[in-house]
Amino acid sequence: MTRRGQLAGGAAESEIMRFQICLGRVLIPTYTWELWAAADRIMGWCSDDSFFYFRLWLVGLGRDAFEQVTRDPDALAELPEVVRLVGRDRADWEDEEWLAWEELDYAALRAFTQVTGRSECDFFDAVDAQRGVDSGPLDPAGERWDARDDAEAGRRLPRLSGMFPVS
Repeated sequence: MTRRGQLAGGAAESEIMRFQICLGRVLIPTYTWELWAAADRIMGWCSDDSFFYFRLWLVGLGRDAFEQVTRDPDALAELPEVVRLVGRDRADWEDEEWLAWEELDYAALRAFTQVTGRSECDFFDAVDAQRGVDSGPLDPAGERWDARDDAEAGRRLPRLSGMFPVS
């Protein structure tokens, strides 16, 4: 590889790392029990992984929707992507209708391995080295509650509770 190619690869690697770290920081305010309950209410269940992919999906909605839903999870009830699911059996949802964007989690990793020729372990080591100890909260913010409790969900997420009753 020429010196010029090395510089281009190094610059690309730096951009990839910045993207990954920025994505992690952007997701921090979405790590709340209230938003997790909203996702759980809509999808009927929400594991750790599915909640993470849900939060990545929120990124894909764009800044305005992302910020609105982060401030008020019940605002999900206004999104066309959510409205089109109302009244439909979850078993009939198409894969692309699920509120998840798992692939975004792998974008920087794939770019890193393609650009640098290095391993996935090297990617995670590089991210950890740049991010340092600031990896985000260990637990969701706020108070944990059961989204399947109709009374509590009706109080906290009135629109979503009406749209997605417990089955």
